[in-house]
Amino acid sequence: MSERRPPREIDLARVRTVPVAARPNKIATEAFAKPPGENRSFQAFFDSLPDVLKAQDLRQVVAAVVEAHRKRRGVIVMLGGHVVKTGIAPLLIDLMQRGVITHLAMNGSAAIHDYEIARFGATSEDVAAGLRDGTFGMAEETGKGLNQAFVAGRGHGWGMGESVARALAAEPKLAHPEASVILAAHRHWIPVSVHAAVGAEIIHQHPAADGAAIGDTSHRDFRRLAASCEDLHQGGVVLNLGSAVIMPEVFLKALTVARNVNGGKPTHFTTADFDMHRHYRPHVNVVERPVLGGGTGYEITGHHEIMIPLLVWGIGLGL
Repeated sequence: MSERRPPREIDLARVRTVPVAARPNKIATEAFAKPPGENRSFQAFFDSLPDVLKAQDLRQVVAAVVEAHRKRRGVIVMLGGHVVKTGIAPLLIDLMQRGVITHLAMNGSAAIHDYEIARFGATSEDVAAGLRDGTFGMAEETGKGLNQAFVAGRGHGWGMGESVARALAAEPKLAHPEASVILAAHRHWIPVSVHAAVGAEIIHQHPAADGAAIGDTSHRDFRRLAASCEDLHQGGVVLNLGSAVIMPEVFLKALTVARNVNGGKPTHFTTADFDMHRHYRPHVNVVERPVLGGGTGYEITGHHEIMIPLLVWGIGLGL
């Protein structure tokens, strides 16, 4: 029996090294964060962020929005319901008042929360408790008011977002109309679209639900979003704030329609997804696929109540 040989080892004496001065480096001390100084303004804080990774991406997104506003390109903001629930509305309303947002799009959940905040001053029920006794999502005023708005919208040729806005505007007593992003968009002549997912929203289980009205008004809003996508060409921005499924899917189809009727345009725009977790659809349908023919996509992860104020305040510095 032959003697067992040990495994081979590489001879490190043969390794070639390179001088540090000749090596490309990704990080230099000039990019480091700065501690608080005498100047405690937000400008000083924003400038103090390290110029690396997501802080660098945040600056790039801010710059893209500011530049889009200056060049009068489209800035489409898409919302998920949780963004409305975390009190971000005043910041988005400020951007609308400044003329930055050119189209506000949202899923049905966001519209429901916005409607309840405007009309009643409160939203977001205890799902687990309501599910036990079958009362989850059964608020009479919410279901009746919104479904009646859709029926009226179908009769007048309005989109779902416009229907909700007009219904709120007609209410004699609103608890907090100043906190409604839907009302703000309507008052500033900004297209506001709501993209329903039949069966996924509490108002679809209400006795007043009308499938034809829901489909007609939401499909009109899809066409309006597709038209707004045309304004993204050469410098526009799409911000997906907290929608993990509906808005990324709707946006991809709306963009396809816009390109289909415009010879492959729009191209060369910026997209950014802000959410608490990374999800497949926002990554591929917002950040990746739409900009393959030109443009840049960003992913910035963090809680809405922290990251979106940073974004909006940063935009404010450049306006």
